[in-house]
Amino acid sequence: MTMRRDFDLSADDQQFLDDYGLPWETVSDGSQWVLVHGFPSQHDGYNESSVTIAIRLETGYPITALDMVYVLPALSRRDGLRIGATDAPQVIDGKVYQRWSRHRTSHNPWRPGHDGIGTHIFLIEDWFAREFEKCPAR
Repeated sequence: MTMRRDFDLSADDQQFLDDYGLPWETVSDGSQWVLVHGFPSQHDGYNESSVTIAIRLETGYPITALDMVYVLPALSRRDGLRIGATDAPQVIDGKVYQRWSRHRTSHNPWRPGHDGIGTHIFLIEDWFAREFEKCPAR
């Protein structure tokens, strides 16, 4: 698979993604997207062990916060329980991704100059893992 680089990332973001060790690409499709392939779903209770995640780089990033994550293929729980706030699809590069509407809180605000793609990916790992803390698999 050839990894596209439709736009450049900051040196820090690029270094993080290179060190993270998964294939990644940048795609311009209405917005700027970072796609990370083979991303582990963090729990064996999901229908998929790995997915592609998409992160939208909002206008003004890195001052403007990153928010949410988009997943392909869509994740579901093997136990049949619904994953909340994942019903809005998002077409990226001709493929339909599942939007996970997850956000930072006042206890975990975006910190310009500190936060970036790396800290957002750590949040995504946490969101995927915490799905089973809210309502454990049966």
